[in-house]
Amino acid sequence: MPVIVVANPKGGVGKTTLSTNIAGYYASRGQAVMLGDVDRQQSARTWLALRPSGLAPINAWEVAHDAVVRPPKGTTHVVLDTPAGLHGKRLDEVMRLADKVLIPLQPSIFDIHATHEFVRQLLAHKRSERVQIAIVGMRTREGTIATDQLRGFLDGLKLPLLGFVRDTQNYVHLAAHGLTLWDVSSNRFERDIEQWQPIVKWLAA
Repeated sequence: MPVIVVANPKGGVGKTTLSTNIAGYYASRGQAVMLGDVDRQQSARTWLALRPSGLAPINAWEVAHDAVVRPPKGTTHVVLDTPAGLHGKRLDEVMRLADKVLIPLQPSIFDIHATHEFVRQLLAHKRSERVQIAIVGMRTREGTIATDQLRGFLDGLKLPLLGFVRDTQNYVHLAAHGLTLWDVSSNRFERDIEQWQPIVKWLAA
């Protein structure tokens, strides 16, 4: 049962957007997916409450005494949405479960510096050699100085950059209805689906 952890020490970088769409991708392919929310804000759980009942089901994370616990029986894939400031005991708990860690990163100098330290902690963790780690650029606009700065930062890391998720209101509109890219068929989302292809390929590897 693969466990995908979406993590970044900064808040507001797109962790829940990434987590919900990964869960939606698995669900759309008939997998018994669980979306775990170990963020105190419980954004993913709020999103699940909005999800229409007729769509491919996504199970919620079971929480007991503020601890990371077992997934529901029959689960084939787990996606964990993590809180800002993930470190210490909670980071250890998550890393013990993780098969893959996906780091969303926005083209902001503050996010870049905070993420650099987080990547250092991940690579120094005792389980890092058993966990695949990759980065996704979030809310990017091609041709901007900020995106160029992000590319420059990523060139210095020993981690794969899977691609970029553009800055679009599509994700906002989908999230407001408990939806993902994989729940809709409009031509409006074709560019976004295309951007996700390297991400889903990495998830399947």
